[in-house]
Amino acid sequence: MWGDRDVLTLRNVCKSFRSDFLRRQIPVLKGITMTVGRGEIYGFLGVNGAGKTTTIKCILGLLTPDRGSIEMEGRPLDRQSRQRIGFLPENPYFYDYLSAREYLALVGALFSLPSRETACRTGELLAQVGLPEVGSLKLRKFSKGMTQRLGLAAALLGDPDLLILDEPFSGLDPIGRKEIRDLLLACRERGKTIFFSSHILQDMELMVDRIGIVHGGQTTREGKLADLISHSVQAIQIVFTGIPPDRIAEVAPGALERDEARELTVDDEAQLAEVLPRIMAAGGQIRSITPLKRTLEEIFLREVKA
Repeated sequence: MWGDRDVLTLRNVCKSFRSDFLRRQIPVLKGITMTVGRGEIYGFLGVNGAGKTTTIKCILGLLTPDRGSIEMEGRPLDRQSRQRIGFLPENPYFYDYLSAREYLALVGALFSLPSRETACRTGELLAQVGLPEVGSLKLRKFSKGMTQRLGLAAALLGDPDLLILDEPFSGLDPIGRKEIRDLLLACRERGKTIFFSSHILQDMELMVDRIGIVHGGQTTREGKLADLISHSVQAIQIVFTGIPPDRIAEVAPGALERDEARELTVDDEAQLAEVLPRIMAAGGQIRSITPLKRTLEEIFLREVKA
């Protein structure tokens, strides 16, 4: 198990690729810096081509960064520490003539797990990912959602402490996305740390603890999701009742009718402090005061368009 340090730390990671046609280096990662804490779900967010998959390949050792450092628990990433990582690629390849149990047995053998341990964990994992009845079903008959579930089971086979998932919601319908989302939340409850990349902002907003936004090969924003959203209040909405229609324009100009109530939107707390006493002095009853915050989508779009 991990100690008290952050699970994963990247500092100014850079990576370029040589173009055979142009015979020059093309930078893809220009400075990725982020920290993934133990026991959290970290969302790595960016448009297609921003460098998310290249970053993941550097973490996994499939690519070597040109510059920068990648550490796990404060130590340089090495083969031993990578044994504590489970990985689900964006487009996993499955031998479709195998059954789910046969595929997991193959994965266990590739990772040198004892066959008895693999067999014992296979039934448990198939149940965890919602595939308890299809262990003998050939993979060619699996839907996209079932395939993603099996890929997650394979990533969990070695009981890793850190799960790295590249676009785990890709190609799934809304039901499939919810099922995978629930599985990842359950993994966190069991003590796993989860790092995943995605451009599906709705799913990310529903489950992550922290996010990192990458744009143009660089980390442009990182922090707790709750903090990022709480610092992005756009306006304040007041819902009230009890004021006669002929006095609305005087007491709360701009208020809109909403069912049996009235709704007024003000820009900030200063305007709120000005309007509330007028409403109450006129006999109005406050039903709700709601800060209107930017969504993760709005925060993301501001970053990539800046």
